[in-house]
Amino acid sequence: MENRPTPRTPCASALKFRELPEDELDVALDLAYLAFHEKPEPELRAHHKELLRGCVRVGAYDGDELVGTVSALPFTLSVPGGELPCPGVTFACVAPTHRRRGALSGMLAELFARCAAQDWPLAALWASESVIYGRFGFGEGTRAVTVEIDSGRPLALRIAPDDRPLCLIAPADAPAELAAFHDRTRADRPGRIARTRAWWAEEWMNEKDEDEPAYSPPRIVALGEPLAGYAIYRTKRDDDGPGLVRVDDLEAESPAAAAALWQYLAAIDLTAKVRAWGRPADDPLLLFAADRDQVRVTAEFPALWLRLLDVRAALLGRSYAAPVDVVLDVHDAHLPANSGPHRLSSDASGSTSYEPTHEPADLALAVRDLAACYLGATTPTALVQAGLATEHTPGTARSLTEALRVPRLPHTTDTF
Repeated sequence: MENRPTPRTPCASALKFRELPEDELDVALDLAYLAFHEKPEPELRAHHKELLRGCVRVGAYDGDELVGTVSALPFTLSVPGGELPCPGVTFACVAPTHRRRGALSGMLAELFARCAAQDWPLAALWASESVIYGRFGFGEGTRAVTVEIDSGRPLALRIAPDDRPLCLIAPADAPAELAAFHDRTRADRPGRIARTRAWWAEEWMNEKDEDEPAYSPPRIVALGEPLAGYAIYRTKRDDDGPGLVRVDDLEAESPAAAAALWQYLAAIDLTAKVRAWGRPADDPLLLFAADRDQVRVTAEFPALWLRLLDVRAALLGRSYAAPVDVVLDVHDAHLPANSGPHRLSSDASGSTSYEPTHEPADLALAVRDLAACYLGATTPTALVQAGLATEHTPGTARSLTEALRVPRLPHTTDTF
């Protein structure tokens, strides 16, 4: 495969990379649980096995021994102005006996080649260790924050909440009730994964949270008819005091609708704290909360990591907020077809081209940094200011920043 990276150590030549067959899924799961120090219940193991059946799967082999795996779920991701195929990389692991022998490099190279054969221009993952994936061309595609509300007193708001009625939805009915609304709201922000009915049922409506079993089954509150917003949450008792509300997902069509949902969550009896992990960094709650001592951001972190597998297809597959005409020199050590100077041009009518050129570059940057800009999580001007991109023509970074600008920051809730 011409786009495979050069093995990093002589030991890597002893490893072979090929499709992981279905009859080795149990071996692959045992390896993953070894690498991630997990011992799942049989029900969760069966779920993981079913997920792997639907994946593109690659194994690293030392002779006949499976020593590494990487898989990709066939997702679709919202991007500015549309959506694109974007496999979700998961179950990436290497046996502790085979670290630093090129196993992950070889598996990702094989996976990238298989994605190219499917004409998938993007790939994404959640990183267990963020230091690992930048060297393979992944950039921070979205960022997120954890928000905590002191709900021992009524939630103070600067806007009037939507006064339409709230109702609880049974988890079994939630996929049918919520899916269409979620599909509509995906277009509002890049970085959102399309949820199938099976994904709704198996990932969001599981009665037991395997990671935090002390929490209740999922509760779903919906606002209005027709639906104007919803929240998925779980609660946890505390024998020594008031309990906790954990918000897993909240979508609303307006700030007033969001305010009504947050007000409901903060008023649940026998609880004194609301914790929402993975909220967008520009969540309107952070502005319409009247008391920022009551509503606090307790963490900020990279969320979805994005890889531009085919830079041309990715750039042609999104829309632009302003006309742009720049020559980009992208460096991609692992997929060299992406490298070299290309002219990106998009006019006011939305006609876009991205073609190789012999003209000198206006802006030079690594593919991981272009990926970080792709959905709007960062900007070319910020990259230049940080010394991560080189501006050869003054004003280029500002022009490209305006073209890539998005009304709302990219955000991802679905983990995999």
